[in-house]
Amino acid sequence: MCRNIHQLHNFEPPATADEIQAAALQYVRKVAGATRPSQVNQAAFDRAVAAVTAATAELLAELTTNAPPKNREVEAAKARARAEQRYAS
Repeated sequence: MCRNIHQLHNFEPPATADEIQAAALQYVRKVAGATRPSQVNQAAFDRAVAAVTAATAELLAELTTNAPPKNREVEAAKARARAEQRYAS
């Protein structure tokens, strides 16, 4: 998985439309191998982002779990701690 795409399922509050769209954009960029498509490819790029956004939103709406929702701040603190340990000099 692309390192910049974060888990969106089972958080309180739920993932926003902006978070879902940002994850879709990162996915399409990774698959396309470019952060900015050429003018000739822009329409295809935009359609792909829209399709992945819709599919992701549908998936998140249908997923169920018995696990309690995760807290965004707690998970962010854990990620920062892992990063500090990983990049400590």
